[in-house]
Amino acid sequence: METLVLTIHILIALALVVVVLLQRSEGGGLGIGGGGSGGGFMTARGTASFMTRATSVLAIGFFTTTIILAILAGYTTEPASIVDEVLQQAPAQPSGPNVPTDQ
Repeated sequence: METLVLTIHILIALALVVVVLLQRSEGGGLGIGGGGSGGGFMTARGTASFMTRATSVLAIGFFTTTIILAILAGYTTEPASIVDEVLQQAPAQPSGPNVPTDQ
């Protein structure tokens, strides 16, 4: 389940980046999707409206999948201390001035 949501999340993030970069900025900026003759399939106003709606839908999807991933991550983890993990991984060897060392 978590892998599926993560895959959808990444795809939405990539689509969101593409849609935002295709939009025309206030000063004309990149504006890759606009320009050219006005007799095309979509007018400038129609393109802006579509891009705005696409951005809104993708943003809602992005935040929804983010919240779902956070909830799923909360269910799968156990509360643990980093100190306890280090102590369990460390070898139990006595140390001190009277302990002989192998050389």
